[in-house]
Amino acid sequence: MAPQFIIGIDEVGRGPIAGPLCVGACMIQQKDRRVFSNVVRGIRDSKQLSPQKREQWNRVLFGAQEQGICSVRTVMVSEKVIDTKGLTFALRFAIKRVLHLLKVDPRACEVLLDGGIKAPLVFPFQKTIIKGDEKIPLIGAASIVAKVRRDRYMVQVSKRYPQYGFERHKGYGTREHYMALRKQGISKVHRRSFLKKLITNNV
Repeated sequence: MAPQFIIGIDEVGRGPIAGPLCVGACMIQQKDRRVFSNVVRGIRDSKQLSPQKREQWNRVLFGAQEQGICSVRTVMVSEKVIDTKGLTFALRFAIKRVLHLLKVDPRACEVLLDGGIKAPLVFPFQKTIIKGDEKIPLIGAASIVAKVRRDRYMVQVSKRYPQYGFERHKGYGTREHYMALRKQGISKVHRRSFLKKLITNNV
């Protein structure tokens, strides 16, 4: 017998040198698979979409949630936790937390995860899918809600730290970002563990 619920999970923000990690989840009931497929027809991995398209899909997904077609959740883990406990811990914590927020019995779910990430072992029916964000609409949906939340957060952060250009690069290590770091130094939202060489050289 198929599990009652299907959950797609993806993460955004493992690579940036500033800002949080964000994990997104999108859950549907088996009975709603066809309806959900129609709602998200044409959805893609967030990395393949423009910011405007991501915002459009984000509205579609939250609209579908209001109609009871799906449930979406996101969890962010701060750069401070990443620095003190490591990226692996932060990712595991965020996945565990986002699944907890969905409030479903682990044995009643099939969890589909992108790339090399895994759900806690209490979820017996889980599958990690390489390029799952491109192949599985549920994972693509999770990718979008996570990306939109994190990007919005980094735009807000940019108002406190306008000298770094967070609203443009969202904390990723672009040439512009590294130039700003060398000029301005490291802020409170930077991942110091990702910038050891710069810190050693006193930026």
